[in-house]
Amino acid sequence: MRRLILPVVLAAALALTGCGDSEPTTPAAGSDAGSDADLDLPVDGGGSIRPACPFTAEQVAEIVGQQLDDKGNCSFGDGIALLTVTTASREAGEMTYDYQRQQADQTYQSVTDLGVGDKGYLAVKDIEAEAVVINGAGGFTVTLSSFARLGAQPDGYAQVMRELVDALPR
Repeated sequence: MRRLILPVVLAAALALTGCGDSEPTTPAAGSDAGSDADLDLPVDGGGSIRPACPFTAEQVAEIVGQQLDDKGNCSFGDGIALLTVTTASREAGEMTYDYQRQQADQTYQSVTDLGVGDKGYLAVKDIEAEAVVINGAGGFTVTLSSFARLGAQPDGYAQVMRELVDALPR
C-alpha cells in the first residue's frame, strides 16, 4: 500500500499544476513577439516591465551606416553583419549585470564604463562589440558583430555602439 501512495500523490500534483499540457502559450503580437527575455517576471510595477525593441530597421541602418533587414525579435542583419538588442526589465537587468560584466571582461579585448544610465559598459574586440545599459527604461544589451566597415576603422565599433546607446530610451 505504501508503494502506491507516492505515485498517486505525484500524479495528483502533476494534474493540478497542469504539467504535461501540450498546448504552448502564444505571445502577444509585436516587434519582439517570441522573445524569451523576462517571461517569468511580473509586468505590474516600476522596474519590472520589459521595454519593447527600441529600434526599427531604418533607425539602425542610419546609425550603423548600412542597410539591415529586420530579422524579428529585435535582431537586424544583412546576411553577415548582425545587430541584436535584448531588452529586460530594470530588475532583471540589475540581477544579471555583474555576471554579464564579468563575462565581457573574459571575452572582449577592452571593457570600459559607459557613464550612461545607472550602470553600463562597452566591450569591444576586433569583430564584435557589446554594450549593456541599465537605466530608468529598463535593461538593454546591444551586440554588433561582423561589420567589416567598422572593424576596418580604429574605434569603429566603439563609435557606432556609443551612437546606439545614446539612442536608447531613458
